[in-house]
Amino acid sequence: MDREIKEKIKYLLYPRSVAVIGASRNPRKIGFQVVYNLIKDGYKGRIYPINPNADEILGLKCYPNILDAPDDIDLAMIVVPASKVLNVLNEVVRKKVRSVAIISSGFSELGKKDLEDAIVNICREHKIPLLGPNIVGIINTNNNMNLSFCPHLPFKGKITFITQSGALAIGLIGWTWASRIGISKLISIGNMAMIGFEELIEFLEEDRDTEAVLLYIEGVKNGRLFAEVSKKVSRKKPLIAIKAGKSLRGAKAAASHTGSLAGNVMLYETAFKYAGIVSADGLEDGFDKALALSLQPPLYGDNLVVVTNGGGAGVLSSDYAEKFGVPLKDLPKDLVNAVKELIPPFGSPNNPIDLTGNAYRDDYIRVLDTVFRHPWVDGVVSIYVHAAITDPVEIADGIAQVWRNYRDKPITVCMIGGREVQVANIWLRDNGIPVYPTPRRAISAMAALRQYGLFLERERGNGGMVRNKEISS
Repeated sequence: MDREIKEKIKYLLYPRSVAVIGASRNPRKIGFQVVYNLIKDGYKGRIYPINPNADEILGLKCYPNILDAPDDIDLAMIVVPASKVLNVLNEVVRKKVRSVAIISSGFSELGKKDLEDAIVNICREHKIPLLGPNIVGIINTNNNMNLSFCPHLPFKGKITFITQSGALAIGLIGWTWASRIGISKLISIGNMAMIGFEELIEFLEEDRDTEAVLLYIEGVKNGRLFAEVSKKVSRKKPLIAIKAGKSLRGAKAAASHTGSLAGNVMLYETAFKYAGIVSADGLEDGFDKALALSLQPPLYGDNLVVVTNGGGAGVLSSDYAEKFGVPLKDLPKDLVNAVKELIPPFGSPNNPIDLTGNAYRDDYIRVLDTVFRHPWVDGVVSIYVHAAITDPVEIADGIAQVWRNYRDKPITVCMIGGREVQVANIWLRDNGIPVYPTPRRAISAMAALRQYGLFLERERGNGGMVRNKEISS
């Protein structure tokens, strides 16, 4: 892609001014919702509604066309019918707008590739980056930009989600708040007529607001380029991919959804492994892994320790650790002896370490501190099963207190319980610790940290420039 176009991608995500072409006074229209969301969620830039049949929309002066709008415009969001997009785009070019995104559908996904190609040709000729068409919009929580018809901004954090499915983006917004999964940017890419995964991933390599990138992929346009760009970026930031369209029926659905060719599943898995991309099995798994990778350092080494107050949870964690490729090992004798001094006689100082059901905050602190401090230990999974005699929030506070002193070693936490545990979960995630409701998910997240650590170790051995051990703050 042309270098000038690449450099202008920043205007898609950090625009100082936005024109909404196809803005509407009708609350049932997308053109209304896009303007409304920009205002409601506190976008910090200038907003220019464009509609020849309105003087004002939501208190903002409306302009008959973009040529009449004052000042320079960084981003034009087009929300007019597909048949009108070419005419609108010619006005955008005359205005010298720096970037374009198109919500409108009715292009290659419906067989109208000639129309889509004509739009791309205009943008390429004038060196304007184009996102879409057929997108739900763009969200950036760092400048409060909800340039979409998603209901509101997601919970703010360090994960950027790039998705070919706009509906998933809309549906997951509320989930990010309920689960405390922090999103930096949500980018719907639709048909990927010009800007696709490769260009956005490359831009995000230097984005200070992004620690991990989660991809929902139905298909990519250039597999080799995707793999090479992803490998380069993975040396600095983790990438997680949810590959959809694995079944024959799913592949057909992808073709009609965004015009994507789903491709051979094995080829994708091979590309992911080559590029250091962590593969996820669906949305829940994808966000679980992205959460851990955005908050924690990679797991360097295979010496994982599980600390739990429930024997059954420990047994399950042992099984899952084996399943996900991070099997638990026997602890060094000196560590076993040190733990034995800190737990009841009926507990277990082995791996998994069983503190027993009456373990309080101080018990977790003493054992976790002993474990983290030992040079043999590379990472820890801490499990808590809510018992009436203990306070989940106190346990969470103890876990967070210890981890602050050992931030170069990763931790994932499993908190099993009801309403009281939910409060503890919020506490942990707000303190940078990924927490999950089951041992399976906590172990799987730790396995993702190990997978990424292995990639970085491999690249370091090959002379590649890789990120530091401790995650940036």
